[in-house]
Amino acid sequence: QVQLVESGGGSFQAGDSVALSCLASGRPFSSHDMAWFRQAPGKEREFVAAIRRGGEPQFYADSVKGRFTIFIEYAKNTVSLQMNSLRPEDTAVYFCAVSESSSYSDDYYPAHSLREYDYWGQGTRVTVFT
Repeated sequence: QVQLVESGGGSFQAGDSVALSCLASGRPFSSHDMAWFRQAPGKEREFVAAIRRGGEPQFYADSVKGRFTIFIEYAKNTVSLQMNSLRPEDTAVYFCAVSESSSYSDDYYPAHSLREYDYWGQGTRVTVFT
């Protein structure tokens, strides 16, 4: 059973940068796609960024492309999300997730829909003020 623990959330000013971390038991990123999703108050959970098993390639939502970067820190057993140029609309609870089916998928890009992800962390809250 994969266990995911997110950290790094907090309150930030617009324009700030922050890195979220997802500590993953069992190093699932070697054989499974991993992703970050977010859920703003009163809204559905949405895709943010994903990384293919093994580390390449990455895939991003249009709303964060060019500002956010997902990457694996193998020495720390984490999948991180570097978030730059934060905006108030980035305010949400951010969740890390693992896709079980991606371990046998031949797709080039990582899984990036909600239904493709099976294991979830508890989330870390990011609030961005103007």
